Amino acid sequence: MSLSDDELDRYARHIVLREVGGAGQLKLKAASVAVIGAGGLGSPCLMYLAAAGVGRLTIIDDDRVSLSNLQRQVLFGTADVGRTKTDGAADALARLNPHVEVATHAVRLTAENARELLAGHDVVADGSDSFATRLAVADAAHALRIPLVSAAVGPFDGQLGTFRGWEGDRPCYRCLVGAAADRAGDSCADTGVIGALTGIMGALQALEVIREIVGFGDSLAGRLLLYDALSARMRTLTLPKDPGCVGCGVV
Repeated sequence: MSLSDDELDRYARHIVLREVGGAGQLKLKAASVAVIGAGGLGSPCLMYLAAAGVGRLTIIDDDRVSLSNLQRQVLFGTADVGRTKTDGAADALARLNPHVEVATHAVRLTAENARELLAGHDVVADGSDSFATRLAVADAAHALRIPLVSAAVGPFDGQLGTFRGWEGDRPCYRCLVGAAADRAGDSCADTGVIGALTGIMGALQALEVIREIVGFGDSLAGRLLLYDALSARMRTLTLPKDPGCVGCGVV
């Protein structure tokens, strides 16, 4: 595998970074990333992964674009209202970077189809909107031993973690949330969300996916990043492994 003249020019600002270089850019080109959800988090995450030159992106989302999405879902424009998010996202990413292969699945990821949808990927990025989907993603990624970069937002707060729970000292996603369940009134349609916050967290999510692929700096695995948009503060907490976690299988 090599980089064309166009790619060398396109990714020049990566290649001059000592921590990335040509070798790191080739890792990105060879990588395959599954992104769950093309909404507020998935939109900026997908855009930055495509711009970075990740070779293959798989988008999994069963929703259609609505007018209320456009306040934060920056992959889409007014003309996309009514389209499937997978089709709108694929078109936007093709305009951004024609070197990236995009696969789409306009289906809801469930515990029954998760392993089939995620198998063969190097990293999974989850920005889905329910615990049912998040736990299905996390369990499948853990079983397949694929690093999971999971982001979530509230009205003015966000969190981000990388999970590699099959490693002896690393927590899995269930170490953080256990058997959490969705509650009525918890959706962003009910509580609201400040649009730019999803851009911040989605971009940070893309950065952590790129980190997992290239291997620069310190992985977020074993830590949880928290952002408070009301106070403009960010902090990182150590996230311990739960010795009784059913996800890790540690008793």
